[in-house]
Amino acid sequence: MTRLYSLSGMKSLLATALAALSLSATGLVYAQQVLRVSAIPDEAPTELQRKFKPLGAYLEKKLNMKIEFTPVTDYAASVEGLINNKLDMVWFGGFTFVQANARSGGKVIPIVQREEDQKFESVFVTTNKSINKLEDLKGKNFTFGSESSTSGHLMPRFYLLAAHVNPDVDMKRIAFSGAHDATVAAVTGGKVDAGALNISVWEKLIAEGKVDPKVVRVFYTTPGYYDYNWSVRSDMNPVLRKKITDAFLALNKDNPQDKEILDLQRTTRFITTKAENYTSIESAARNAGLLR
Repeated sequence: MTRLYSLSGMKSLLATALAALSLSATGLVYAQQVLRVSAIPDEAPTELQRKFKPLGAYLEKKLNMKIEFTPVTDYAASVEGLINNKLDMVWFGGFTFVQANARSGGKVIPIVQREEDQKFESVFVTTNKSINKLEDLKGKNFTFGSESSTSGHLMPRFYLLAAHVNPDVDMKRIAFSGAHDATVAAVTGGKVDAGALNISVWEKLIAEGKVDPKVVRVFYTTPGYYDYNWSVRSDMNPVLRKKITDAFLALNKDNPQDKEILDLQRTTRFITTKAENYTSIESAARNAGLLR
């Protein structure tokens, strides 16, 4: 049987369809009610939580959704969490981003980084007066940070190899402290002769009076390289991804509340970034045999 509709009936049906379409589109954008966030454990868990708390509160207001920060046990867990859809956004080091991007088949997108991460540096520190250059590390006990750390392992190893110092062959013993602050503690406590860590944590420890630069000193600083970023999966709703990006870019150091967040993140502002910025990190990792 053919059913005929009046003009008013057709209008009613059209309005209903449009309303359903609108609700559907809204659902696509706002279906995700919780943003699951984490960060590589390059510092103590309590410090990571302290740094993220005001940023999380800021993002909740900007995105109008709950922000859930979940600490992870190691660098590998942050990679697996993102690519296996257990996390939505992660604070990666350059090398961890490269690992995540490789593991996911290119489905991880870096969205923002600190301005300082365009030219990040690692420092080599020691208490030993006989160590003044990288070559002096031959025959010594040395510690990196985490094995998957860009600034605590990959780039220090890269520059050691460039100075014809093979850590696995030329040093007496190498260790992995697991975090930048733990590296400084190992050097200060005399457990190792020297170690490498990222310059940001080093400067923070100096500023907080937690290390005496007259006792523990920097004897080598690497050239600059791209490092940390906030990354998401490529399947994140593009509207949400843009809102997150815009929220980071809107942080202004001239605003007292924003300045507190930026200071804790050890930056003056966030800028956009892209995967291509980390090709040199990928090359360094492959050359060092740390990425296959």
